[in-house]
This record gives sequence, structure tokens and C-alpha cells, in this order.
Amino acid sequence: MSSRNESVKKFLGFALALLCACSSLAQSKPNPPNQPEKVLRYAFEIAETGFDPAQISDMYSRIVTENIFDSLYGYDYLARPVKVRPNVAVAMPEISDDFRTWTIKIKPGIYFADDPAFGGKKRELTAQDFVYSYNRNFDPKNKSSLLSELEDAKLLGLDQLQRDAEKPGASFNYDKEVEGLRALDRYTIQFKLAESRPRFIYSLADGSLEGAVAREVVEMYGDKIMEHPVGTGPFKLDQWMRSSRITFVRNPNFREAYYEADPPADDARSQEIYRQMKGKRLPLIDRVEISIIEEVQPRWLSFLGNEHDFLMYLPPAFAYQAIPNNHLAPNLVKRHITMEQMAAPEVSLSYFNMNDPIVGGYTPDKVALRRAIALAYNSEEEIRLPRRNQAIPAQGPMPPNTYGYDPKFKSAMSEFNRAKAMALLNMYGYVDKDGDGWRDMPDGSPLVLEYATTPDAAMRELNEIWKKNMDAVGIKMVFKTGKWPEHLKAARAGKLMMWSLGFSASQPDAVDFLKEGYGPEKGESNLAFFENADFDKLFRQQLVMPDGPERLAMMQQMVKIMVAYMPYKYTAHRIRTDLMQPWLIGYRRHPVSRGFWRYVDIDTSKLPK
Repeated sequence: MSSRNESVKKFLGFALALLCACSSLAQSKPNPPNQPEKVLRYAFEIAETGFDPAQISDMYSRIVTENIFDSLYGYDYLARPVKVRPNVAVAMPEISDDFRTWTIKIKPGIYFADDPAFGGKKRELTAQDFVYSYNRNFDPKNKSSLLSELEDAKLLGLDQLQRDAEKPGASFNYDKEVEGLRALDRYTIQFKLAESRPRFIYSLADGSLEGAVAREVVEMYGDKIMEHPVGTGPFKLDQWMRSSRITFVRNPNFREAYYEADPPADDARSQEIYRQMKGKRLPLIDRVEISIIEEVQPRWLSFLGNEHDFLMYLPPAFAYQAIPNNHLAPNLVKRHITMEQMAAPEVSLSYFNMNDPIVGGYTPDKVALRRAIALAYNSEEEIRLPRRNQAIPAQGPMPPNTYGYDPKFKSAMSEFNRAKAMALLNMYGYVDKDGDGWRDMPDGSPLVLEYATTPDAAMRELNEIWKKNMDAVGIKMVFKTGKWPEHLKAARAGKLMMWSLGFSASQPDAVDFLKEGYGPEKGESNLAFFENADFDKLFRQQLVMPDGPERLAMMQQMVKIMVAYMPYKYTAHRIRTDLMQPWLIGYRRHPVSRGFWRYVDIDTSKLPK
């Protein structure tokens, strides 16, 4: 009798296991056969450059790579303030008391998307893939824009590998193990830092920094690796027409991952999203289609015409039409369109090349010129007209929704005072010496500001504000028109006098924005090529400090140095407004993460017929 009972128990156990396995298989199916394909369609306003994490530098390419490649950690999609959580890591890292040793285990059974580079076999993600991916940022051949962040981390031995690779005829030695970055075993990676880095977790969670790539893929495609992204993330590249259209499909090898979040108790919208999404398998959509539409009007009309499900960044030119008084217009409400709005962790600025013979330099007359230009520029006019009140004045580099930003802090950065500007110019000899109506340099040579710009409607409006304000104080200004990537290349080489651009946060700390004034960052984050020993000392000191009043005080002191020397004219922090069609479900703008594709859904029953 006992033997019979044991047989029955074994049979029931087997049946239960089989039932669970079938249930799991049913859950893992991306779509029931009779359900329409779920497609997310929207537009980028600036063209992508490629999809290799180690080589790209623009935000739009990084939106793509963050949805193709996996980082060790990520951010809770709904938690506010932002919260780091494991992604492919098993748990949060083991951290030494001095914040110099970080040990992380990754989950077994995570696989790359299929690719010929793997010879027809499934390729599992390992700790060594992260070692290789980090190393690629130190390889001089890749000219990684992310190198500075990793250099700040002071990973032991990586700087020497980099120097060795820079020698004539040398190449980067990917097979040499260094103390600062090691795979302890197949699933364990360890970082050892030369200095304390209390916020290194943000580097580990930065999807743009360390998406894991496979060495076989890089070696197979060589110089064409920008065209062949192969990751372990939820999507993979399907088709790419450069600067025109990009499509992505669900990665069939993507691991079992389910929607989990920790929305704030007082955020009704996030609570409702979580109620709808909790426990659903990710990703929720099958396909992503991105169009490149640089001009604002066709981008806006594509959304209104239901060609796009989502308008990322409402063009300010249509703000009064779409969101009068920052409320949705009645015609959009009638269509059940919704909006998401945030004071973005971004800053808009114009920089002065500190090595330029006209606007550069550290002598009192040169500082006076830059301060006069800044005083003569009306940031409020920029916010009111080109930006349609979709921004707030900037007092310095640190933006909202980052640690270090103080909404009560006021500085001369946002001051508009034409009389004071003219008095400064007169005092230091910037007067009209040849009678042509324009101010000259103190030595009598022409004072002409050459401002780099792009040939789009939004920039033309900003240029008009600059021209009008400089004309008012007698400074001649001309514009150098070109494509954004061309300007970036010239800016890094120190060949532009002035340029307008914006920076956005990749982590919930303002330290990346302070890099804009850090000497060793010249030609990278520091496009002004600004150098100041006091600033650099404060920057290095705050890196090793935990968050708190002392660090905040140092950060504010650094801002004051930048205001005093004015290598940048910071103008605005943009208010970003996204519009969603009624069939797009679950979207919330995250302050720093761009990997939102997996968290949104398309209600195909609401699609227009």
C-alpha cells in the first residue's frame, strides 16, 4: 500500500510539474496567434549615428542601444525619486566599506540574440562579456565618449592598458587581466577602484555606458559593428535606412522578465499603470518603428494624423496650440490624447571656446567680454518665444531632477541687463573704432562672433534672439550653418568659437554637468576647453565624498566659479512634454533611463480603423 501511495505521489508530482511547464510556455508566447501585432511608432528629431555602445555619442542612438543591450543594473520604471534595481545582476552589489571594491553576480541563462557570429549556437551572457565591453571604452581605436566616466571611476590598471595601446603600432590587449576589472568566475564580475566612489552604482545602472556586447560579434563585423548591434535586451535591429527609418523586433531569446515596480503612493497615474501591468511578461510590444523627422511641422502632423502613437518632445512651436496654459487643448482631450510633462534633467547652453583669440582667455578684458555677452542675452526672451514658455531659466549647469540642483539658488547667469553689458564693453575698450557701427576689439581688430548652428526651424528662431540681442549692444554676429555631427567633430577639435547645444542626464546626480568645467574633460564634456585649478580640485574632492551638505556646498562653489569666468552661457532647463495616443498604454517619462520600450503596451482594440 505504501509503495502504491508513493507511485501516486510521484505521478501527481510529475503531472503538476508538467502543468507548470505548460503554463510557463503559454506565458512566454509573445502573442496569441489571432492577436494583431503590437507596434510602437514614433519619430526622432535628430538622426542616429549607429548602434555600437562604445562608439556612439548622441542621445538618439543611445535610446536604441539601451533597448538592445543589457546593463548590470537599471532603474525602477515608476519609482520616484529614482531607484536602482538589478537588471541582469542577481542582486545589488557587494560593496566594501571604502566604496572601492564592487562585486556582482549575474544571472545564468541569459542569451544574446541569434547571430551568425555565434555559429548557430545559443550564446550565454557571462561576466567576461562585461569585462570585454568595459575594456572597449578604453581602447583608443573606439574614441569612446563614455571614457571619461570610466576614467573618473579609477579602475585599477585600465589606464595603463590604455596608455600601452596608444603607443605607435600597438593595439589594445583585451586578453590581459587587470586588478580593477575581472571576471572572478563565469557569473561574477569584480571592480576595484583606486579611490572611493560612493556613486559608482549609477555607472553600473547607466544603460548607455556598459551594455554587454559579445567579442565574437565585434570581431566578425569589424568596422561595420555600428550596423550590427547584437545584445541580450528585449529588442533587436530589424531594418535600418540611415537617417530615415529604423525598425526593431522583439528578441525571441529575451529572458523571462516580468513587470515589477514601486510607484509612489501619492502618484495615482503610476499606481494605475502598475495595477494594469503588474506581473505581465516583458516586453509587451512586438515591434518598434522609428522615423527620422528633423523638421517640427511634419513631426507634429504625423502624430495628429495617427501615423505615430507617441510624440516624444512636443515641439515648442506647437505648445500654444497643443497645451495652452500647460493643459491639453480641448480638441486633443476629445481624442483621448494624454500628456506627460517634466522639468527635464537637461540644460541648454551656448559655449565660448576658451582658446579662441576673440572670446577666449582668462585676462580681465576677456572675462569682461564674455560676461557682457551673457548680460546682453535675454534668456527670458528665449524661453518666452522660441521655447513657448516650455522651459525655466538656468542659473548654472546643474539641472532639475538631479542631486545638487537647488531651485532656490539664483546667480548672475540668468541676469539680463543691457546697460551693464554696454558699460562693461566700454570700460574694457570694446568700442567702435572705425565708425562702421560695430564694436571692435581693444586693439582695433574686428569683433565678430561666429556662432555654429544647424539648418532647422527651431535653431533659426534661437539665432534670431541671439542676433537681435547682440545687435542691440553693437556686437556683430554671424552664423556658421552645418549638420550637428559635423559641428560636434569641430567642437571636440576646438575649432568652433561658439555653439548652442544641450546636455541631458544619464544618472540622477549632477556630476556629469559639472564635467563641463573640468580641465581633463577638455574636448569631451568640456567643449569650452575651460581650465581652472580651483574648480578641478573641488571636482576631485567631491567625487570621493558621500552625499550630504559638505558635498552640496562644494558643488555650489564650482557653479560660482563657472558663473564668474563665464565659459558657458547657460540659458534654460527645458520642460519636456510628451503626447500619447489613447492606445499607447503605460508610458511615463523617466528622469534618466531611456529604456522604456519594454514597459509600454499597445491596446490594439483602440487603434483607428
